[in-house]
Amino acid sequence: MKQNATLIFSVLAFLGVGYLLYNNFANTDQKDDHAHDHADHAEQADPFAPKIEKEDNTPDLPATVMTFNEMEHDYGDINQDTENEHVFAFTNTGKEPLVISNAVGSCGCTVPEWPKEPIAPGESGDIKVVFKPGKKEGAQTKNVTITANTDPKITKLVIKANVLKPEE
Repeated sequence: MKQNATLIFSVLAFLGVGYLLYNNFANTDQKDDHAHDHADHAEQADPFAPKIEKEDNTPDLPATVMTFNEMEHDYGDINQDTENEHVFAFTNTGKEPLVISNAVGSCGCTVPEWPKEPIAPGESGDIKVVFKPGKKEGAQTKNVTITANTDPKITKLVIKANVLKPEE
């Protein structure tokens, strides 16, 4: 008799779990009586996930043209633990004010500074890039990505260096 009771209890538990699963997942595309639907839950942000910013955060401005004197700079041979600066000069050769909304290096060792105010047509500006190689060694290539109201919105500058380890 004890075996029958255990069997009946197991079957009822199995059926109960199946019923609950069916009711929770069978109608996921239907709205309930609340002011939300199941899709809202999938879009909730994970508080531990890294914040991902939109790549294109340029205000919706008319496009213009940014012309650089050079798109690449080679520092040549430099030593570890040094600070190496280069200025990329540019001119707004378009017909609209140029707004640079962001400039970012491809790693923390490459830090750009850019003008925050609009650059009028025909006017020039500078983007200063500081490269600190730290303990890196050998040939290094880093990018500076500029976002502006240009077409395309992204412009890439390149810096190169051969980092030498000091002789001991």
